[in-house]
Amino acid sequence: QVQLIESGGGLVQAGGSLRLSCAASGRTVSSVAMGWFRQAPGKEREIVATIRWSNGDPYYADSVKGRFRISRNIRGNMIYLQMNNLKSEDTAIYYCALQRVGESQYGSWGQGTQVTVAS
Repeated sequence: QVQLIESGGGLVQAGGSLRLSCAASGRTVSSVAMGWFRQAPGKEREIVATIRWSNGDPYYADSVKGRFRISRNIRGNMIYLQMNNLKSEDTAIYYCALQRVGESQYGSWGQGTQVTVAS
C-alpha cells in the first residue's frame, strides 16, 4: 500500500504563488511516476503535471505551462508543485497521485488539498 499526503493549499490572490507538497510512504520502491491532478466544482478531474520517477522528465497540461513547475525529492519520496501567476481558473482540489510498475494508470491517490484563487 502507498500513502500520499498533500499539503500547501490555501487561499491566494490572483497573480500570487503557492507551493504544494506531497509525501509518499509505504510501498513506493516501484514507483514509475507521480503527479498532480485537480478537480474544480462541477468539472471532471484533470491532469496538471506529472514527473517520471527515474529521470525526472516532467509533463505539463497546456493550461499550466510556463506557470507551474513540478519537482521531486527522491530521498524524501516527495514531489512538489510550484504554482506561480495563479488564476481564478486554477481554483480546485489538487490531488497527488502515484503510478507503480505494472499499473496502467495512477493507482494511489491522496486526500487532496484545496487551492482557492481570489480574483
